[in-house]
Amino acid sequence: MPSAFTPHNTNPSTQYPQAWDRASAVKLLVLDVDGVLTNGQVFIGDNGKESLKAFDIQDGLGIKLLEKVAIPTVIITGRNSKMVLARCEELGIKQVHMGVENKALALNKVLQALNLKSSDCAVMGDDWPDFQMMKGAGLRICPAQGHEAVKETAHFVTKKSGGNGAVREVCDLILKAQNRYEELLAQALS
Repeated sequence: MPSAFTPHNTNPSTQYPQAWDRASAVKLLVLDVDGVLTNGQVFIGDNGKESLKAFDIQDGLGIKLLEKVAIPTVIITGRNSKMVLARCEELGIKQVHMGVENKALALNKVLQALNLKSSDCAVMGDDWPDFQMMKGAGLRICPAQGHEAVKETAHFVTKKSGGNGAVREVCDLILKAQNRYEELLAQALS
């Protein structure tokens, strides 16, 4: 069993070998929310409004680690939620696009503003509304519980489910593929 000091820069995915090369070129991580940052469940309170969302702490740390190496995260979601805004503010995510019907159009605007190409980004989605924004992405990712049709188009399907560490798995993949994981791990251990 490897210790904390054993190199962690080996390719973590033999099932998806193309993901390693694609992850090495990622300059931007784009995430859907429900089913990606959460488990996809929606809790409706007595007032008829969404009352609760659960986010994974390790996903949040992964996003912060990417930010440390100048890979920002952008949120593009079809729903509006004050809880999502609060979580994004806590994580320092500056671009949050909610209530979006055409996610591909929203992504194109983000890419233009950042002077990036779609091939520069990793996009993680779990269901049909995410197809169009995932289409041209350099790295297309689906969480383990995502819809089968999305999994079929993905370059990488996580072992973990949305809301349960899937985003952290992706962040670690990107950091390892770009040879930044060990540096950040060493900082954490010191």
